[in-house]
Amino acid sequence: MTIASPSLLVFIVSVIVGLLMVVLFRYTSNQKAIARAKDQLKAHLLAVRLFQDQLQVVVRAYGRILGGTARYLRLAFMPLLIAIVPITFLIVELDRYFGWEPLQPGQAFLLSAKLKTEDAVNSADLQLPAELTATAPAVHDAVDNSVIWRVVAARDGRYNLNIASGGESASKEVLVSSKLVRLSPERVRGSFWKRMFYSTEPALPNDGLIQAISVDYPAREVGVFTWKANWIIWFFFISLIAGFIFKSALGIEV
Repeated sequence: MTIASPSLLVFIVSVIVGLLMVVLFRYTSNQKAIARAKDQLKAHLLAVRLFQDQLQVVVRAYGRILGGTARYLRLAFMPLLIAIVPITFLIVELDRYFGWEPLQPGQAFLLSAKLKTEDAVNSADLQLPAELTATAPAVHDAVDNSVIWRVVAARDGRYNLNIASGGESASKEVLVSSKLVRLSPERVRGSFWKRMFYSTEPALPNDGLIQAISVDYPAREVGVFTWKANWIIWFFFISLIAGFIFKSALGIEV
């Protein structure tokens, strides 16, 4: 797939997810109870409009509206939770494709490493394959115990950069491509949640000198007509519209 494809792919995935969410909601919810709760809410709202000059009726109607809303939310909560959990993991995985752009040949990028001590920072050494070149001296940040290199790739490929310090070493994958590929911007220690959101690579040793290695991939913006935004914005917008369309077409109570 070429990098011109993300907009169409985001649209297709969003429509499919919108359909799957309403179908999943249909089979994990009590449709009859939800329909009754919605009908009761409509009746109470109508009562407020019809008897707005009768204070007691309006107060009772508002009380029933609050109770009906709580009942509806209780009926909808678990099905929504069941739908949200897999969708969250799907979004995390899709973000590895749509969230960043791979590097291009001749495009300079920043590679940074966070280390445990200042001595480890001072002794850090970057080892590059022949296709990659450092274009500037390393910049040391004593406050953050980090080192930053400016690197450029000569051609497309999947490369492993190696950082050595204090007798230890760790590698980081770098992708240079014109295709839509799965990216891992950061390699980190064994923090499950951080690894889930940012890394597809094995965890760095918890007791090692090298705490994190990151590649500054460009953020991707997906365009629809003349508007560009992060893909997640389009995903939620399109999947929500698709969900409402499929809900009406399939007669599903939401």
